[in-house]
Amino acid sequence: MNNLQRLQANLRENSIPALMVSNMGNVQWLTGFTGSFGAALITPDSGRMLTDSRYTVQAGEQVQDLPSFSFASPTSFVEFLHRHVSELDISTLHIDESQVTVGSYHSWTKVLKGVTLVPDEDPIHKLRMVKTAREVALVQEACQLADACLEFLLPKIKVGVTENELLLEIELFFRRNGSVISFPPIVASGERSARPHGVPSDKPLETGDFVTFDLGCKIQGYCSDITRTFVIGKATERHKEVYAQVLKAETSCIEALKAGVNGRDVDALARRILDEKGLAKYFGHGLGHGLGTLVHDSGRLSSTVDQPIELGQIWTVEPGVYIEGFGGVRIEDDVVITETGNEILTHFPKELLEL
Repeated sequence: MNNLQRLQANLRENSIPALMVSNMGNVQWLTGFTGSFGAALITPDSGRMLTDSRYTVQAGEQVQDLPSFSFASPTSFVEFLHRHVSELDISTLHIDESQVTVGSYHSWTKVLKGVTLVPDEDPIHKLRMVKTAREVALVQEACQLADACLEFLLPKIKVGVTENELLLEIELFFRRNGSVISFPPIVASGERSARPHGVPSDKPLETGDFVTFDLGCKIQGYCSDITRTFVIGKATERHKEVYAQVLKAETSCIEALKAGVNGRDVDALARRILDEKGLAKYFGHGLGHGLGTLVHDSGRLSSTVDQPIELGQIWTVEPGVYIEGFGGVRIEDDVVITETGNEILTHFPKELLEL
């Protein structure tokens, strides 16, 4: 069963007569289309891909399971949408409540006369959490390339090189290997490594710095996401203590992550382990997130989210400790849930490396 068939089965099961998919991550999951604008009109037994004239050729090449249509100026999208809603005889249309603005809702209501618009959760957000074998293979391929990028970087990580210079090396590596970054890479060193999403700067690496790399790439639209933290020069006892506890939390949470558990319980495990050394107070974000066509795909491993873990899901596991004035450590791997527990898809070594 392909993704379109999975969605149509869900519409039938939930008595949804028609759905407009407008979140571009969901559009890509459903159709394979990777452009920046488009929407899919889906009924339980038919559907259409809609985009504009910039993507006529691209949609024709990428969208295999649906007919694709495009519009050009002076036609507006809502006028184009009205035409296809009418041709498909849609009288009730569910729209993504997290995607369609209030302004769009009101303007569409005026044009789509006779059509009831129903703000609703797009079922794809949940459907795409469970990956097909092909999707897992593509994420795994992206993870292998991310591992290779870290291997490529190792000899370049030394005193005097700047964070921005290392950022450029990451982006060039993925480009040279037929990929693109899946998100803006993080390179943060010294006290700046205490910023979980620190933007790379012109700061040069110095002896005694923690340096954190958070990077990933896309293979045929599917993402990888890996984080490793190193020490420049010889690690102090404090470096070793913080790193060892983060690593213990990460490996313990991966072991605990399996079908049938709840993500918030695994997040709580990370905090209990960090608290053994008084470090939980320095861990302010969730343990992880779903991974797929988006680097932050559907689902969260967090103390605030009731998140059942199921077969076929792919998760990042990324505990971190960020101590202002000292530095930070984050270790992250990508994990797919299997019948025997899970499989780790990222394999770059995790012991503390002194560079």
